[in-house]
Amino acid sequence: MKGIKDRVMLGILAGLAGNTVKTLVDEVSLRYKVSQRPFRMTASGIWVTSRKEASQLRGQILGSIFDFGLSSLGGVGLVYLLTRTGRDHYLPKSFIFGLSFGSMVNAMLSGLPTNKVSPKDAASNLSYMVAHAFYGLTAGAVAVHLGHPSLYDTKPLSDYMEPTVPTTEQSRRLRRRRRPPRPAPETVPVQPARH
Repeated sequence: MKGIKDRVMLGILAGLAGNTVKTLVDEVSLRYKVSQRPFRMTASGIWVTSRKEASQLRGQILGSIFDFGLSSLGGVGLVYLLTRTGRDHYLPKSFIFGLSFGSMVNAMLSGLPTNKVSPKDAASNLSYMVAHAFYGLTAGAVAVHLGHPSLYDTKPLSDYMEPTVPTTEQSRRLRRRRRPPRPAPETVPVQPARH
């Protein structure tokens, strides 16, 4: 089974996939008027001071770049979390990670005194948190399904003790040994040709 063995590249891909889903959820909440402004506009408020400039194309691009960069960084953190703690129960782990990561990002964006674009209403911030929960779920699923199984192997407690759970390579060897041998093809006796 092939998979991505590099944790950083896997994290970047997982973060980008999660951010794509987060952006879609954000657009849906904007379309149904749950949120006042898109998250990329809030993110652009770090560098621009006016709401007008943040809503223009350059402000939106700036916010999108910041958003995708932060999401990639969060994806790397999630991959390291999953490779340390294992991929069992990855959905609850990813959900909580997405909410926690979203809370930290929202607190950072709204806590800056220069950010005049950040919404202060509960509905917008709640929609941001829902979008970040979807970000975590998607990034976790991508990390688990695209990552090589050896990333999630258990590490031995010490060099002197054998691990209690077999590694990926040990599991493959065990499966190969357990397979019954293939039966030999039946041979049909050949009749001599009569002349």
